[in-house]
Order: sequence, then C-alpha cells, then structure tokens
Amino acid sequence: MYVTARENKKNEGKVVLKMSSDENNTNVEKTEEAPPVPEFENPLANLILKKFPSATIAFANPDRTRVNVSKEEIIQTASFIRDELHFDHAESVSGVDYPDEKQIEVVYHLGSYDDPSLSKQIMILATRVPREDNPHPGNDTTKLSSLYEIFPSVAFHERECFEMLGVYFEGNPDNRRLLLPEDWADIPPLRKDFDIKGR
Repeated sequence: MYVTARENKKNEGKVVLKMSSDENNTNVEKTEEAPPVPEFENPLANLILKKFPSATIAFANPDRTRVNVSKEEIIQTASFIRDELHFDHAESVSGVDYPDEKQIEVVYHLGSYDDPSLSKQIMILATRVPREDNPHPGNDTTKLSSLYEIFPSVAFHERECFEMLGVYFEGNPDNRRLLLPEDWADIPPLRKDFDIKGR
C-alpha cells in the first residue's frame, strides 16, 4: 500500500493518501479529509480534482503538482492534462518498485513547450500496477496503457521502464529492450530483489 503524508499548515491537519493496486484495478483512498487546494494557490490541482474526483493531489506548489490516479483513469487524465491544461510533452517516465506492497509505481513528468505560463511547471502524473514476484514482462499482470498516443515523447521512456522494472505498456509501438541484451534472462534490474551476481 502506498502512503503519502502532507502537512496542511493553514489548518494544522494531516492528509494521508493510500494507493493500492491489484490485477483488476487501482484504488486511491483519502484516510483523512483535506480542504481543497485553494484556487489561488494551485488552479491546476483544482481543475484536475473537479474533472476526476477520485484522483488525489499528493502535493501542489508553485512549480510542481503531483496527481495520483488509478491505472484505469491514466489515459483520460493524461488526455485532460494535454487538452485542457496545455501540457504538451512527457519529459520523463520513471518507476518505483514496492515489493512489500506487490506494486510498481509509474511516474510521468509532464511539461509544456507551447504555453509560456507553464514554462517552469512540471505536472507529475502517477499510478500503480500489480507487481509479479516472478516477472514475465509482457506476459503477466504488470501492464499499463501507454501514453504514446497522447504524448509521443514517452516512446523511449516507457521502453526503459519496461526493461528496467518489467512494466509492459500496452499500445506502445516498440516494447523492445533498449539497454539490456536481447537475451537478458534475469529479473528486471531496477527491482529491489535484483541481486548482482558475484557480490
């Protein structure tokens, strides 16, 4: 289970978000209610929450906003961020392995070239997928819909995440290895249970 804690300094409260995933869906749960992010502080966060009430804002500050969504809503949320909020490209795609929770988190960092008002803003879009203990990338439940049709710049980044963490991106036109040899037979090397032989 994924837990994010954020102090709400104005109200002296604490917001705790939990994200969990299984092979059928991803759940994002607020364990304590937080007041909405005020419009004047982060209008991007408010627009996303208005459109996607099940999304959670992990943090929102002047240059960075992080949105956690279910894997089922990743395409719709990314499309909204592109079409309505004017973020036009993915700067990177990364992942985090949570073996104890049997999940892998996929994190997209989105930016805008076309809108000067967003030149310093990074939108962070995150979701989780189930993690297999004995991975067979592309042939197990560790899968996520690719954002390639929305942000073509994810092509190489998703390939790297596929190769290093074993997340298969459905709809990516090129899920081949990028850095590892084609005959790689070990588990994905950025998983926490990967053991470097000889050490």
